[in-house]
Amino acid sequence: MAEIEPIADKVTSHFYALLFLRHPDLRSLFPAAMDTQRDRLFKALLTAATHADDTATLTTYLSHLGRGHRKYGTLPEHYPAVGECLIGALSRYAPESWGPRTEAAWVGAYTAISQIMIDAAAEDELRAPAWWQAEVVAHDMRTPDIAVVTVRPDQPYPFLAGQYTSLETPWWPRVWRHYSFASAPRSDGLLSFHVKAVPAGWVSNALVHRARPGHVIRLGPPSGSMTVDHSTDNGLLCLGGGTGIAPIKALVEDVAQHGRRRTVDVFYGARRNNDLYDIDTMLRLQQSHPWLSVRPVVDDGPVGLLSGGIPEAVREFGPWHTYDAYLSGPPGMIRRSVDTLVGIGIPTHRIRHDSIEELVGATT
Repeated sequence: MAEIEPIADKVTSHFYALLFLRHPDLRSLFPAAMDTQRDRLFKALLTAATHADDTATLTTYLSHLGRGHRKYGTLPEHYPAVGECLIGALSRYAPESWGPRTEAAWVGAYTAISQIMIDAAAEDELRAPAWWQAEVVAHDMRTPDIAVVTVRPDQPYPFLAGQYTSLETPWWPRVWRHYSFASAPRSDGLLSFHVKAVPAGWVSNALVHRARPGHVIRLGPPSGSMTVDHSTDNGLLCLGGGTGIAPIKALVEDVAQHGRRRTVDVFYGARRNNDLYDIDTMLRLQQSHPWLSVRPVVDDGPVGLLSGGIPEAVREFGPWHTYDAYLSGPPGMIRRSVDTLVGIGIPTHRIRHDSIEELVGATT
């Protein structure tokens, strides 16, 4: 790993060159542009290899990947081809450390990796489709670059408040991006997502600027563990930055549906006052539920609003040591907020957040 990591780009490029040259039929499983996918699969393989001795972590991580790969059309017979090209790329770019023992270790690790993924996919196939078709039924522009998109799946879609899914649009086949559910499960079965169009964001720009009622998108399976523990009466400290307010809103609705009076404190952050696009919804929830407190926070705020960022605002209130914390927003905000929460006494096991990039490469 030490030999490969400094030249990971070269290794990744060679891996895909081998894969598509030796197995051209597999090219159709990947998007036309490989900008994001190019790194994702290879990093996932390396991440799995680093956890080869931690069976519990490895199984959880790979089972999730195996289930998620169903939406790409991955079949059991594809795994040997990927393993063969992985070994080929590693052996070429790690000459100092490569040898019979290293190759045997990688073959053993990849065999275990692929079997866990294949088994998870086979088990999942018995209870859920590889993807769901979903018709857009509402498209509400909240700002020039943020839309609330509501869809109706073609069959029941079970999920938990706080989770997220992957979306594919008809304009960019095989390009999937992750979005959190913006509500708790609804009786009408509809699903809503808050989408911000970002520069060069193929899926986000399509959902914000092209999708309209009547269009059909595809949904992958639900993922994520940022869900409410209903077996405890701990308060909830919820930090949502930008469109990260979507799953926070879902968590609030989930607490309300369970009917237990638990204190919920929400800090809703944005760069400017005008970027608090869903503040009216959150304030209406606050009016309906006396156990809920909503505090808007802006980086450069006018008089009367908290300013300076969410981590700084959280320090002004509390104490929070008896709360469970839920974080959703930009990675920088999450990192700063986690540091703040640990510093003020919230144990790390009571701090929950999901990386919308599936935490590929994470070591914990």
